[in-house]
Amino acid sequence: MKKFLFVLFTFGYVSVMFAQETTTCCGLPATDAFARFASDDEFNQKHPNPIPYQHKSDVGRTIIFKAADGTDAYGYELKAEEPTDQYLFVIHEWWGLNGYIKKEAEKLYNDLGVNVIALDLYDQKIATNREEAAKYMQAVSKARAEAIIEGALNYVGNKADIYTIGWCFGGGWSLQTSIMAGKQAAGCVMYYGMPEKEVDRLKKLKTDVLGIFANKEKWITPEVVDTFAENMDKANKTLVLKRFDAEHAFANPSNPQYDKEATEAAYKATISFLQERID
Repeated sequence: MKKFLFVLFTFGYVSVMFAQETTTCCGLPATDAFARFASDDEFNQKHPNPIPYQHKSDVGRTIIFKAADGTDAYGYELKAEEPTDQYLFVIHEWWGLNGYIKKEAEKLYNDLGVNVIALDLYDQKIATNREEAAKYMQAVSKARAEAIIEGALNYVGNKADIYTIGWCFGGGWSLQTSIMAGKQAAGCVMYYGMPEKEVDRLKKLKTDVLGIFANKEKWITPEVVDTFAENMDKANKTLVLKRFDAEHAFANPSNPQYDKEATEAAYKATISFLQERID
């Protein structure tokens, strides 16, 4: 049985105005709603421009695979030292698949001992400032992102066990990827991401979810999390909640509200949750 772990990373901020829209407008998919946050000045201003960093690795390599729409899709792969069919898939934050995401992917690779592939939802575009990041995130359509994810699922094969994880924008895509994986889904972790609102769609989920959220969150609020928990219960799905007395995006070191203690506790819970589900 092949086992693959998909991990999605995004450390973003959202605005109250858009958060209200995404939680009340049932016709707008959660991932599309989140992408619209890039139109909010507060969202953009709370993202410090990243310090240039180029990740160097003796293990990682760029890969090309076919997206479901027939076009090329890209990723960054690290193969485990011991042959294994277990994979960790990483999807970047709003800056794109930059050196920081590759560094984070390698950290998880070392801690979990699995193959890792960081997916590129920006089609090789990497933002170096807020303006570029906002433009690139808004340009990611649901159809294109799903085509890339479907291509990744095809790349790993239909015998894979799929695990997912994501932060913020990626937290929402982590949940969606696990839903897309169907019976292959084996574990989902989402950090302060936009939850799926439709109970009927949550019923398609075939795995447990670890939800990590911030109690001081102004956008993915405790009330939004409570509703998510209620919807998961209605769908008869297991949601393990970890709530921290921290701000949104507390696990992002570039965030002025970065909370080291909460980040370490959340990461420990994440590794434990995934290891329990990886043979």
